[in-house]
Amino acid sequence: MTFDPEQLGLAKADLAETLRALRKRAGLTGDRLARRCSMSQSKISKIETGKITPTLIDVERILRALEAPESLIAEVMALARIANTEWQDARSLRRKGLDKKQNELAQLEKSSTEFRFFLLSMITGLLSTPEYIRASLEHIPGDHSKAIARKLERQAVLYDESKHFTFILTEQAVRFPKVPAAAMAVQIDHLASLSYLPSVRIGVIPTGTYLPGCPLNTFTIYDDRMATVESSTGIMVFRDPRDVTAYLDEFSSYEGQALFEEEAREHLSAWANAYRS
Repeated sequence: MTFDPEQLGLAKADLAETLRALRKRAGLTGDRLARRCSMSQSKISKIETGKITPTLIDVERILRALEAPESLIAEVMALARIANTEWQDARSLRRKGLDKKQNELAQLEKSSTEFRFFLLSMITGLLSTPEYIRASLEHIPGDHSKAIARKLERQAVLYDESKHFTFILTEQAVRFPKVPAAAMAVQIDHLASLSYLPSVRIGVIPTGTYLPGCPLNTFTIYDDRMATVESSTGIMVFRDPRDVTAYLDEFSSYEGQALFEEEAREHLSAWANAYRS
């Protein structure tokens, strides 16, 4: 399905209005509909007024309770999928200040326990040295000292043993020459050292490893409740359980092919030494 970023802000209101209109057309009160689809009347009311966004499962249950035709179900489900997706435009994030995004990520890290990162092309900020972080922001105009400081502050979460992090990096992500060779060697050594932390698992996928499917994007999964997917122009945020499950399944398939612990550290050591030479 194709998402038009301009649609995403309107879809939630459109979905609420559509579901309310369909209920009225079916001649049902909110209470009767709630009983038919085993929801509370207050939840139906909040859905129809846009106070909460229903999941795809919620919407399907409502539509089945309304005995909607299959063609209408397909149309409304498409709207529901858009409503459950958030678009964070890169230019808007920069205008607001990159340090604001760091604060948002820190809150996500505070409220989550299980983290899964699939890193396709670069090393993420949580695993980066200060020099690598500075280099990753140098193409964006402006003073990024606050954002850099906040990124470094966030790294403390890796030492919280109540949380669990799994990072899977392709060889391309590890070896992408974002900083001079000597600094790249230090950065790769830093990855190896972090892999000894009790709360951190770092896996690598060497070039030439068979991967099921075709990795297209860097993505992060927070517990089993949210997935964020990065592109060059922004970030898409998925909260519907079906979408999150799809990314969990994709992550699991890459995890099965990745190398961890000593095998990973052997590759990291070789890649760091290649930069030193």
